[in-house]
Amino acid sequence: MKKHFVLLFLSFHLIFAQAQTWQTKINDVVFKDIGEKNSADIIVYLKQQADLSGADLLETKEEKGAYVFKKLTETAEQSQNKISGFLENKHLPYQKFWIVNCFSLKADMPTIEVLANFDEVEKIVNNPTTKHSVPSMQSVADENINSQQTNVCMPPDTVLKSYGYARIKADSVWALGYRGQGVVVGGTDTGIEWTHPAITKKYRGYNNGGTPVHDYNWHDAIHADTSKGNPCGYDLKIPCDDNNHGTHTMGSMVGGIVSTTDTILIGVAPDAQWIGERNMDQGNGTLIRYTECFQWFIAPTNLQNLLPNTKKAPHVINNSWYCAPEEGCNSSNFAILEKSMNAVRSAGIVVVVSNGNAGPNCATTNGPPAFFTKAFSIGATGSNDTIAGFSSRGAVTIDSSNRMKPNVCAPGVGILSSIKGGNYAAFSGTSMSGPHVVGVVALMISANPKLAGQVDTIQRIIETTALNLRTAENCGGISGQTIPNNTYGYGRVDALAAVKKALLYKSTPTQDIKPVTVNLFPNPVSNELNIYAEGLTGDVTVHIFNALGQMIY
Repeated sequence: MKKHFVLLFLSFHLIFAQAQTWQTKINDVVFKDIGEKNSADIIVYLKQQADLSGADLLETKEEKGAYVFKKLTETAEQSQNKISGFLENKHLPYQKFWIVNCFSLKADMPTIEVLANFDEVEKIVNNPTTKHSVPSMQSVADENINSQQTNVCMPPDTVLKSYGYARIKADSVWALGYRGQGVVVGGTDTGIEWTHPAITKKYRGYNNGGTPVHDYNWHDAIHADTSKGNPCGYDLKIPCDDNNHGTHTMGSMVGGIVSTTDTILIGVAPDAQWIGERNMDQGNGTLIRYTECFQWFIAPTNLQNLLPNTKKAPHVINNSWYCAPEEGCNSSNFAILEKSMNAVRSAGIVVVVSNGNAGPNCATTNGPPAFFTKAFSIGATGSNDTIAGFSSRGAVTIDSSNRMKPNVCAPGVGILSSIKGGNYAAFSGTSMSGPHVVGVVALMISANPKLAGQVDTIQRIIETTALNLRTAENCGGISGQTIPNNTYGYGRVDALAAVKKALLYKSTPTQDIKPVTVNLFPNPVSNELNIYAEGLTGDVTVHIFNALGQMIY
């Protein structure tokens, strides 16, 4: 009798454990949404995710892009068929992705239970609404970030200049003949007024004044009228900006006019071309829209979202937005955004991210993607190179990593640039700083095309050539007198120094790389370190970092 009781107990226990398996795959927010609305917007994240590490061994941007696209799409094709078939049999609308192997859809609880029971499914998380990092708006002359926006209309014989490009010495790079020519930058934001005089001829789809070509040059991720009255509409086939933010950030990247009547100098790389996307509906987005836009940049498509082509991908993209925790982004779905961003980087595209406007306190870099390990995060400085009060500081505590952020800083206070209606205005925010760094990347690749696709090298050059800035602020246990620090990172970007160092870069074919044995003595070291490497020829640059990631030599 006792033996029989134990068997019954074990049988019950196994059934109970099996019943719990599918439920543990579902994020609590999904259950909450189901309880309130009887359905939920969800992301179904699959177990099988592509390994993109092989891209690091490839030399060119074209090779990296093709490899990453192939690995991602093959992984998705191998694992999505069962779930696609189930959803189609139920006649449920859905969107599937390959940049991260996942699906997005709206579903009720019975459907979610079935999805969770698929062996291929790792987890089911909510698809939250997200916001970009809204910039403060202010007058052109005043750096008080609480003052009001001033629009500047264009009278005849106008001269308008942003201090930002000159502060980082971009104009000195122009004098060397490098203005961004041959480089494509990408903007994913509130859209872009492509007909604005300061940026229209820089649009890759401009077509020399003929019929514009928007295929492969524009993508709209707003597929429904979620805001009930968007001034641009949705599923746009022609670029439009529903907010001003996207037009402003693009102007700081490539904007400019020099004619017999007007001189407008606002962009860091005025001869670069641009392509763009809209990922926010009047400033509000969703996690899956950001994922969709990251995916499109790896392999832009035509306006029917067909025929993806990695050769049309940009060299660098600007991301002046964040995924707000108060709107649902949390540790359960951070991985989707982080994997998307990292996939873009693996494809040889530099991803520049605004660090956020939650300063001046320490540990305020808490909005993804800025705090991610591989995010190239940009803080904001004013015209005198002093950190902006609003600029978020490190260290990163939201994931308990205590990593240092931002990476570098750039002008972000009172930045004059383009807005809708062919006008101009000064905005403040790290949203304004990121585009300056995008422009620096464009100048570097323009000066040395061999740098295209070398994401880590480009970022390292920008960091090591930045104007070192120190502060009395001590954040995250790190003195503000050290470089890098949690206020300025490595400092304010210097376009001229970065381009000069970029010109020295020489690519090394992967097949010619040979292992070298390096001996260090004494080990451990106290006052003097000797480095001996056998078989090295030519110039060698050595950088030494401490355990906190600070370069000490």
